[in-house]
Amino acid sequence: MDQTIRVAQWSEEFGCEGILVYTDNGLVDPWHVSQLILENTKTLSPLVAVQPIYMHPYTAAKKIATLAYMYGRRICLNMLAGGFKNDLIALGDDTPHDDRYVRTTEYTLILRRLLEGKGPVTFKGKYYTVENLKLTPTLPEELFPGILISGSSDAGMQAARDIEATAIKYPKAPSDESADAIEEPMECGIRVGIVARDSDDEAWRIALDRFPEDRKGQITHKLAMNVSDSSWHKQLSEIEGETSPSEGRSPYWLGPFQNYRTFCPYLVGSYERLGGELGKYHQRGYRTVILDIPPNQEELEHTDRAFAEASKRVGA
Repeated sequence: MDQTIRVAQWSEEFGCEGILVYTDNGLVDPWHVSQLILENTKTLSPLVAVQPIYMHPYTAAKKIATLAYMYGRRICLNMLAGGFKNDLIALGDDTPHDDRYVRTTEYTLILRRLLEGKGPVTFKGKYYTVENLKLTPTLPEELFPGILISGSSDAGMQAARDIEATAIKYPKAPSDESADAIEEPMECGIRVGIVARDSDDEAWRIALDRFPEDRKGQITHKLAMNVSDSSWHKQLSEIEGETSPSEGRSPYWLGPFQNYRTFCPYLVGSYERLGGELGKYHQRGYRTVILDIPPNQEELEHTDRAFAEASKRVGA
């Protein structure tokens, strides 16, 4: 509990608008963690990972409205369509990949309509049916949740359009991202880790010390890829990124991912250089960034300086 409170307060101090709260079969309940965060911060929004097979959409809507009523605070939602394969098997869920996005779409549409409070909700779908369903307490319009979903597959992008969510991608290097990949007025974001320091050399020294090459991790990564039906996992695995840096290196680094230490690409370099890279993502249309887990408060301070450099470039 103390560590959760500290990380939430660091995140708020250094300008984060939200904080991702994970969920899977091996973790504590994300809603209880989110309440702890609300009680110990002033503005930070918990970004709650919502797994449809864990609870009915009415239950999720009730939790959001109740927390808003009690604390006057906004919750954000990270809508899941999948999960770890063994978790899904244990729960008796064998729904195919694309159908899981259909289920999550139906789930989120019901949840949205309940929270919008425009009257009783009736919905008939493949996975969910409700009739004249009402939500109490009602949710103030200004506390309506931000909604995010993975946009790494065609099914994910379609779901994002249908539920009016921000589509989150595990990006390529900015120079490899298509300038017209984002459909207007669709909102998109990226998930990356950042190691920023005064110089490229210092940043790489710290990054390699934190994420050394690990043969066991590389084997585990390959095994996980073989059994996963995750589009983002396969897309990242196919990118020809460096596992270790070389002269004239790109700031874009897949080493931590390929050594099974984390699940997103990293940007490594000086504040100025990473400010330029983040600015390029902004030019490509990405307006939301979900950071990998920071190891300590100091790292968030360095990351904040990289974003300050990016802000100079985009004028925002």
